[in-house]
Amino acid sequence: MSRVLSVPEQAVVLLSGGLDSATTLAMAREQGYVCHAISFNYGQRHAAELDAAVKLAHNLGAASYRVVNIDLAQMGGSALTDATIAVPESATEGIPLTYVPARNTVFLSYALALAEVLQAQHIFIGVNAIDYSGYPDCRPAFIEAFERLANLATRSGVEGSPFKIHAPLQYLSKAEIIRIGTQLGVDFSQTVSCYQADGEGRACGRCDACRLRAEGFAQAGLPDLTAYQT
Repeated sequence: MSRVLSVPEQAVVLLSGGLDSATTLAMAREQGYVCHAISFNYGQRHAAELDAAVKLAHNLGAASYRVVNIDLAQMGGSALTDATIAVPESATEGIPLTYVPARNTVFLSYALALAEVLQAQHIFIGVNAIDYSGYPDCRPAFIEAFERLANLATRSGVEGSPFKIHAPLQYLSKAEIIRIGTQLGVDFSQTVSCYQADGEGRACGRCDACRLRAEGFAQAGLPDLTAYQT
């Protein structure tokens, strides 16, 4: 899958509590990185994904875990941060209403700050360019541009300790991600992908995230242990 480090290096891993980020953390650990997981309480519709992230960080061997509190709900503009905008329950064209303006830019900026403090030169994010629902901040061009920014805007980058932004799921299908995660021991029943999960983390089964997740398990030929609302 990838090289295993002979000498452990530190890495910051963005962990949302969903399927993709859990697999990303498992992959980084399997490659030998000492992983510091970071999640965000950003004003999203539900906290169930943060409850999931806590469990995943522990079970997947993160060396540290922290939740950063920011409030993107003050900006609005997304079905995930504005209760007056309904979460779409059918496939849509173009950039969907669940896009949160500048979210990955903000998240990566915080991860970059933590990485510089920890003297970690690696940042992992579970973005995907195939099953990515149309989000512009999941594209390879964005990841490449942010890496350039990281090395222009930090003392570490300027002084010769450049950062690398890893997006190991970038060109994988959801089915491939699920197969890899399963091989690495990810318990997907602990993950929350749904855009409108209830307080217990049970999925709606209707939103775009639920659709992509269910299709991924079906295509991978693996059982979907997702808990659904009745």
